[in-house]
Amino acid sequence: MLTGCTFLLAQEKGMASYYSNRLHGRRMSDGSRYHRDSLTCAHKRYPLGTMLKVTNLKSNRSVVVKVTDRCSSRRIIDLSYAAAKELRMISSGVAMVRVEKYEPPLGIPFRPSDAIDIPELDFEITAGDDDITPIWMRTDDEREAKHEIKAQSRSERRKRNAHK
Repeated sequence: MLTGCTFLLAQEKGMASYYSNRLHGRRMSDGSRYHRDSLTCAHKRYPLGTMLKVTNLKSNRSVVVKVTDRCSSRRIIDLSYAAAKELRMISSGVAMVRVEKYEPPLGIPFRPSDAIDIPELDFEITAGDDDITPIWMRTDDEREAKHEIKAQSRSERRKRNAHK
């Protein structure tokens, strides 16, 4: 006996609409609040949180949206205002679209051929303290010696700055 089986096509075509501005701020099925500038959608069957690629068949423009709500209309998908704007369907209100599950490419999010020139940093430009012993563990003589070295380097810097 087979129960609870949902058959989802790899692609589906149908009419899409977009959310009214009156829904701005209302809760979606996944618990988040609808924001008209987010790339979200409502779909009948795809699980909440699924990423979908929606392509306007007339303009051939695509957008990737996240399923955050359920729709019960005759249309296969309801898009957020921002997604509808990307697909250029604001003026018509509806559009014929192709919906398919979006699988992000594996690996790093930019092309490996992109060479990024990072400058090499030189951390050896100042005379550093090689002694990493905490100050509370040093003897009084060691503390005084460190203090004198710091005072000498301060006075040398002042002299150099005075000559400039």
